Amino acid sequence: MFDKFHEECGVFAIYGHPEAANLAYLGLYALQHRGQESAGIASSDGREIRCHKAMGHVADIFTPSVLSGLPGDMAIGHTRYSTAGDTVLLNAQPFSVHCNKGKIAIAHNGNITNAQELRRDLERAGSIFQATSDTEVILHLIAHSRERTIEGALREALLQLEGAFSLVCVAQDRVIVARDPYGFRPLAFGQLERDSAPPALVFASETCAFDLINAVYLSDVEPGEMVIAGPSGLTRERYAPARKRSQCVFEHVYFSRPDSIVFGRPVQASRENLGRLLAREAPVEADVVVPVPDSGVSAAIGFSAESGIPYRQALIRNHYVGRTFIEPSQAIRDFGVKLKLNPVRHLLEGRRVVLVDDSIVRGTTSRKIVRMVRGAGAREVHLRISCPPTISPCYYGVDTPNSAELIAANHSVEEIRRFVEADSLAYLSMGGLHAAVEDTQGHYCYACYTGDYPTDLVNIEELVAARGRHG
Repeated sequence: MFDKFHEECGVFAIYGHPEAANLAYLGLYALQHRGQESAGIASSDGREIRCHKAMGHVADIFTPSVLSGLPGDMAIGHTRYSTAGDTVLLNAQPFSVHCNKGKIAIAHNGNITNAQELRRDLERAGSIFQATSDTEVILHLIAHSRERTIEGALREALLQLEGAFSLVCVAQDRVIVARDPYGFRPLAFGQLERDSAPPALVFASETCAFDLINAVYLSDVEPGEMVIAGPSGLTRERYAPARKRSQCVFEHVYFSRPDSIVFGRPVQASRENLGRLLAREAPVEADVVVPVPDSGVSAAIGFSAESGIPYRQALIRNHYVGRTFIEPSQAIRDFGVKLKLNPVRHLLEGRRVVLVDDSIVRGTTSRKIVRMVRGAGAREVHLRISCPPTISPCYYGVDTPNSAELIAANHSVEEIRRFVEADSLAYLSMGGLHAAVEDTQGHYCYACYTGDYPTDLVNIEELVAARGRHG
C-alpha cells in the first residue's frame, strides 16, 4: 500500500564501461521506487571524481548535459528517501571527499545503528560534519584511519560499524562495494558484456537495474564481503566473519520490484506464495479478489489462483500524482486516497470483495480504502493481509513508525477489523511467511513482526531520533 513504509535508498555501481555515468543513470531509474527524494551519481576517469546530486526524481536530475559532465569508465549512484525534516540537499548521496587516502565517493543503503556514537567520537577528535547522514560518518572514519590504502581504510571503517549497510564506493581507479556481516540489505553482482573488451562489472540493490542495461546477474555480494573492481581485476574478500544471516524479509513482502531477484530469490514467486498461503489459512466466500495496488497485486494473484475466486483489478492507481497539489480543505472526504486510487464500480457493485494488501501500519489508509470499496457498491469487504501484524519499528533501514503508532502493536485483530470497518480481517501467519520465502534455515530478519532484533540495540531512544538521517 502506498505511503506506509519507505526503504531508505537504492545503490548502483559500475566498473569498466566508457558510458559508466549513463548506465548508472539507467540503473537508478530502475531503482527509483526505493527512494524519490534525491539522487546522485559520482564518476571517475582515473584522475578526477566528479559528483552531481540534487533533490527530485532521477529522470529530472540527470539531463544529457549533466551526464556529459560525468566522464569516466566507473561510477556509483544512489537514490534516496528521507523522512520529514531531513529532505535537504546536504544529505543527498554520494558523499565525496579528498583526503589523505586520495579522492573517494561513497553511498550506502541501510542504517548504521551506532552512527551517533561514532559521530561524537569523531567530533571530539576534530571532525567537522556538514550533514546528518550516516554515510558521512563512514567517510570520516576512512579519513582518520592510519591504513595507507583506500581498501585498508575502508575495511577498518567497516569493522567499526554496527547495523545494516550495502555500500558502494568509487576511488580514482577502482570501485569497492561491501555488505554488512548480517546481510540485512540486498546487493547483487553482475556483468555487462562488451564487444571485443572485458565485461563491465555491475552492482545494484536489485536485479531490475541489471535488466534495463542488459547486464547478467551472477550472484550476491556475500554478508561480510568486500568486492574490489580495479586495474588488477576483481578481488573478493571477507573483511569480517559472517554473522547469523538476517536478510530483510520485507524486501520480498513489499519493497523490491516483483521483476527483481533479491537475496537470490525471485520476488514475484515469494509474493504469489504469500497470497496462496493466505488463501489456505484464511479462506472466505466471496465473488472477487481485488488487490490494493501496487504492492498487493502479486499476492492477490496467488490468493485468486489458490481460492478459485476471480481476480479483478477493481482499484485503479494514478501513477502521476506529484508530491505537491492543492488539497480542497474539507471539501472532498478522503481526498488523499481518492487522488491515488479510484474504484471500478461495475466490478464491485453488489459483490463480496476480498481486498488483498501487504500490510496495515496505522490503519487509517486501510479504513479509507475499505470505505471507498463499500462506497462503490460492494456488499461485503474482507481484508486479507499478506504478512503478519507489524508490531515493532525497524532500525535497519526502513522508515516505520514507532510502536505507539503501529496499530497492531496496541490492538487485537478484532479491534483492527472494527477500526478499518471490514467484514472480516486476517493476516498471514509467521509460519506462512517463512514458507512463502522458503526460509528453511532462518536466513531472514522478522523483527518488525516479532520485536526480536538480530543485533544489540544499545540506545533505542537515540535510534528513534536518528532514523531519518540514514542512507
